[in-house]
Amino acid sequence: MASLKVPVSANDHRQGSAHAKVTLVEFGDYECPYCGLAYWVVKNLQQRFHNDLLFVFRNFPLTTAHPHAMGAAVTAEYAGSRGLFWEAHDELYENQDRLGMPLFRAIALKHGLSSEELYVALQEGTYLAKIKSDFNGGVRSGVNGTPAFYIDGLRYDGVPEFAEMSQMIERSLVS
Repeated sequence: MASLKVPVSANDHRQGSAHAKVTLVEFGDYECPYCGLAYWVVKNLQQRFHNDLLFVFRNFPLTTAHPHAMGAAVTAEYAGSRGLFWEAHDELYENQDRLGMPLFRAIALKHGLSSEELYVALQEGTYLAKIKSDFNGGVRSGVNGTPAFYIDGLRYDGVPEFAEMSQMIERSLVS
């Protein structure tokens, strides 16, 4: 079974209690339709497990298949550099059918961010090092598609479904 090669750190986008008993890491692509479905599964898992679950999102844009994936990742990282990663992350997934510059600008403006600064970040590759670091960590961990999940460092190879993932998390809680 594949394992997470790059441990969760302060460089990661984390949601939930730092004292959570279980950590769920996702390598995701904002344009991937399967990631779009998994987004709602993760939201339900977070609601179910509350403070027992720490959720970590890492970028894994599959740019050859998804032309807007990198722009979306940059938009999330730009927002994240201003403390608004999760707001951008959620809006990108909830508006997955509208990915592109108009949406990226709208997300920035909605949160009081500069759409011009976002445009410069997209043009100059400001956040590419962070995105590539996430991606390379995924490759080292055996990620070959999205979404890819790791529960307490071990690869979850099933379909991202609430019932099965809940069972895996519950097993981790009692072990």
